[in-house]
Amino acid sequence: MDVLIDSSVWIDYFRGGNKSSELERLIDENLIVINDIILAELIPYLKIKKQITVIKLLHKIKRLPLLIDWEELIDNQVNCLNGGANGIGIPDLIIAQNAKMNNCMVFSLDKHFQLLSRFINIKLY
Repeated sequence: MDVLIDSSVWIDYFRGGNKSSELERLIDENLIVINDIILAELIPYLKIKKQITVIKLLHKIKRLPLLIDWEELIDNQVNCLNGGANGIGIPDLIIAQNAKMNNCMVFSLDKHFQLLSRFINIKLY
């Protein structure tokens, strides 16, 4: 099963953190995917740091198409709010919806995805 790698994992990985050590295995097994939201979160900083090679490598990763179901997104946000999860942003909701639509897991270090998994049927890595 493919694993959608959230920007929090990439950032930890680029910084040499140990929380993302599993990412190398997923890369070796060709199980990683990305989407345009995650790229949009990562690439501006990488451009400022002139990390052109890293940007090129990120663009080679299988990219999931973003087909947003806005009504479902609104319903998911309402469910989160009703359940007490008030700090979940639209980008995280879109990433979760994208993973669910493409039947893949989400690998994130962001606690929002733990909360989201209580309200949206997503699989966490």
